[in-house]
Parts: sequence; structure tokens; C-alpha cells
Amino acid sequence: MGTIVVNTNMTLDGVVENPTGEDGPGGGWFNATSDTDHEAWAGFEFEESLHTDALLLGRETDAWFAQRWSDRQGAWADRLNGLPKYVVSSTLTETAWANGTVLKGDVAEAVARLKAEVDGRIVVFGSGTLVQTLLEHELVDELRLFVFGALVGRGGRMFDAGSPATLRLTRAERIGDGMLFVAYDVVHG
Repeated sequence: MGTIVVNTNMTLDGVVENPTGEDGPGGGWFNATSDTDHEAWAGFEFEESLHTDALLLGRETDAWFAQRWSDRQGAWADRLNGLPKYVVSSTLTETAWANGTVLKGDVAEAVARLKAEVDGRIVVFGSGTLVQTLLEHELVDELRLFVFGALVGRGGRMFDAGSPATLRLTRAERIGDGMLFVAYDVVHG
């Protein structure tokens, strides 16, 4: 049985999207981290990738990662590019990133089947709309949040709407000079 883990970067005020138009999710606030913070974050994320068995993504996140990671070199890129990927979409016929499978139909049913078929950790990067649906249907098992020391005041938030959830803190630690990593188990039932 698989475990769904949401892994996301966010500001201290909960913003996960880029409100100003710079490159990609986070844009300015993500790119404004110090070199020390960025290196510590990258090392932490690489370690996390070694314990990931599959990726579950929304259509836009799949396209974003494919554009930025498909041609990268190195151990982290090799790991991410080689993982099986499952992309939830009602419009795609194939994924943008390598090793992908499109999940069609009812999202909750498709992901529940995926959890039954994949043994191990299934990580969701970004994919805010997908995460809201997964939380609503009690399919998320763990939240892993990288909280960046920034307040941006506007932009999409991962937890703006949706079903309430009871969480149990399992880990909290400082990453680099200005980031916090927190992990929560989602308590079901």
C-alpha cells in the first residue's frame, strides 16, 4: 500500500504560487533565498528523493518539472527523471516528463487505486488543486512543508479552501539559515 506525501515550498504567510510573474512556482521569494539556504534545501530535497518511489503530479506541475529537469545532469536529476510519474489530467494523453502515466477519470478513485498498486512513498510536488482534492478525500498521509522566511501578502495558497484536517507534528527542523522544514502526519477518521 502506498503512502501519499505532499512536499511543498511555501512562504511564512502560506503562499505557494508565484504572485509576481518570475520563473515558476515561488518565483521571486523562492529565488531570493541565500546561497546557504538554497544549498541546504537542495541537499535536503535530494535526500528526500532517495526515499521516494513515485511522483504524483497535476498537469501544470508535470509540464513545469519536465521543462526544467529533463535535461539536467547529476544524481538528483537522474533520480527524479527516473522515477515513475503519475499525472492527473482530464485533457492530456501523455505526460510531459519521462516515465509518466496519465491518470484519467475520477481523481479520488484513480489515486486510491494508485495507492493500492504502488508500494512505497508517492510524493506530490506543488499541484495545489490536486492536493486540495486529495485532502478532501482523505488520501494524503503526510504533509512535508518547507517554510521560506518571506511574507509576500498575495498569491495562491495551498490550504486556502478545502476540507479541514487534523495533523500530528512528526518533525520540525531548521534548514540553512532561514528556512523551516515541518512534517505532519494526517490523522484520518
